Amino acid sequence: MAAGGVADRRPPGDSEAMNAQQARRRREAAQARQAARRRRERRRRLGIAVALAVALVAGIGGVAVFTASRHRQATASPGPLAGLQTGPAPWAPDTADLAERLAAIGVPPLSPVEQTAVHIHQHLDLFVDGREVPVPAGIGIDPAVGYAPLHTHDASGVIHVESPTDRTYTLGDLFAVWGVRLTPSCLGGYCAGGGRQLRVYVDGRAYGGDPTTLALAPHQQLVVAFGTPAQLPSPVPSAYPFPSGL
Repeated sequence: MAAGGVADRRPPGDSEAMNAQQARRRREAAQARQAARRRRERRRRLGIAVALAVALVAGIGGVAVFTASRHRQATASPGPLAGLQTGPAPWAPDTADLAERLAAIGVPPLSPVEQTAVHIHQHLDLFVDGREVPVPAGIGIDPAVGYAPLHTHDASGVIHVESPTDRTYTLGDLFAVWGVRLTPSCLGGYCAGGGRQLRVYVDGRAYGGDPTTLALAPHQQLVVAFGTPAQLPSPVPSAYPFPSGL
């Protein structure tokens, strides 16, 4: 009771409004707590997703590095090869040491019963000091060894790549099978100096990398030329009319 005996009563409308306001505040507080929980859950899930992505990228990177390392090992120079010709052109196929060279570069001879996973062809033109050097028949073919995956059947310059495994072969592999030295600066018995150097072209375009790592692909026109710029063929061959079926 208030002073003077008068009851302290609030109008019914005021009481209901206060209750509604309190209920609304409680709902808003609950909604805010729920929103905060949802934000924390989203951040947690995002953190997990980022961690998984980082781990995946790291794993892919590791596989890529491992694969690149394997590729470098496969294409890197295997060191001195048996029977490698380092004298003047022309160069005959060296088959006496073919088996040893194939083992050194990790290229086994073909088995007659094996299916070919790779069967492609390239054409090679070779020049030394402005003179064309023949690419002989019989590269990579020896009765005692069989056929190397890289070989020639005739003196047309057409290279046959036939492999039971799906792998990449290189220009360095071809010259290793042939038994002729090829480095970034040397071809057979010729090495850079006095304005002469080794140049390689693929489909008429200069190749600036290590020629031994040049990957062989279907129907390439390859040119390997040693000499001065004035001794380059003009024009540099850029295409070859491969016979039907090759």
